[in-house]
Amino acid sequence: MRENLSTWNDTIVALATAPGLGAIAVIRLSGAQAIEITASVFSKKSLIQQPSHTVHFGKLMNGSETIDEVVVSIYRAPRSYTGEEVVEISCHGAPLIQDQILQLMIQAGARMAKPGEFTQRAFLNGKLDLTQAEAVADLIASNTEAARKSALHNLKGGFSTDLQIMREKLIKFSALIELELDFSQEDVAFANKKELEVLVQQLQIKTQALLDSFKLGNVIKNGVQVAIVGKPNAGKSTLLNALLNENRALVSEIPGTTRDTVEEYLNIQGVLFKLIDTAGIRLSTTDRIEQMGIEKSKEKILGADIVIALFDVNDQGLDQVSTWQSEVSADKLILVGNKKDLLADPSILSNSAYNQVVFISAKEKDNIKSLENLLYEKAVGEAIQKEGTIITNARHVASLKKLSMALNDVETGLQHNVTGDLLALDIRQALHYLGTITGQITNEDQLDFIFSKFCIGK
Repeated sequence: MRENLSTWNDTIVALATAPGLGAIAVIRLSGAQAIEITASVFSKKSLIQQPSHTVHFGKLMNGSETIDEVVVSIYRAPRSYTGEEVVEISCHGAPLIQDQILQLMIQAGARMAKPGEFTQRAFLNGKLDLTQAEAVADLIASNTEAARKSALHNLKGGFSTDLQIMREKLIKFSALIELELDFSQEDVAFANKKELEVLVQQLQIKTQALLDSFKLGNVIKNGVQVAIVGKPNAGKSTLLNALLNENRALVSEIPGTTRDTVEEYLNIQGVLFKLIDTAGIRLSTTDRIEQMGIEKSKEKILGADIVIALFDVNDQGLDQVSTWQSEVSADKLILVGNKKDLLADPSILSNSAYNQVVFISAKEKDNIKSLENLLYEKAVGEAIQKEGTIITNARHVASLKKLSMALNDVETGLQHNVTGDLLALDIRQALHYLGTITGQITNEDQLDFIFSKFCIGK
């Protein structure tokens, strides 16, 4: 449980802004002695008696030597990010000055913070639950609009609220069943088993919806791998350049020019796509290097979330359509016919066999937008526009799966009319797994692992 974890009684310090040269930098302290430590090296006036949420200009002194002119912001417990006494020092952004101030604070009694230790203290002091704390790291790491929105939703407590509602409803029935056990001699019933069964079914639906959202959440957090595959000279590298709107891949009329995979990222409507330009796939080649490239291409097809199968509409297009449809599953296949600008008879594109094909001219950048829209639709569809929680964390998924099994056990127990003590045990198990997500049930090793992945200073 959270309350059994060791309490923090020392003061930590770290650079809160990105390391390196900048106009200003922010150094943060948190702990019982944060204000006293800062005051001991601050020249202008005593900070000890200053109220919370105030800003003070002065100099930081190492004995008689001035380190820097700074602005000190004071946040008193519990009205701070960590729930402790917090000081933020805004100094000039030279790395030398940053380092000297950090060393000055350590000499005065602080210690360097571990990765994520400020947020870990916020969690331990009840300022955030664990899902919100993890959302802080996700928000810092977000590199697309979709990732930012998802992390912000969870940071505001969206996911926590969903779980809290589930928890409160289960606790209510758990308490009634426990009460029945206390009065077992009187043969009285306090809990309506039919209502409990309906509740459990509702919670199962909610849990499954959260689990189902992880597919989209994984796309939002980690992006979508897109392999661009096809025969040599189909125009794969030209297509990559057209999508990126720059000449990233080498283009040549010589078959087998692309020997290794070329990987670049493309942001489409807030979702990150990792585009992988692969070596042209053909059966007959004596070039050992090209053969190795072809093998890599096949590996990328297996590992990709989406496969763009590109073919030259002037080169046995119908045969290639059927070949790719048999090679790649329909749920991740996008068929693209290239070089339509070179067709002698454009009417052949109306052939019914081409119904699932997007026709483009990569060289002329014709219809590239339609391909981008199809990529987005294939990856997320309309799901990303829906309000509500989207699971992006594998730890949450693991706990939700265990919660789902525990709820199944409760439902089975109700259907078989098991005794109250067994039913209460299954409900407590469900509550346990809910608690592991929010951090109401956790341990120090788990917390150390979670927060070790944060950046230092947060």
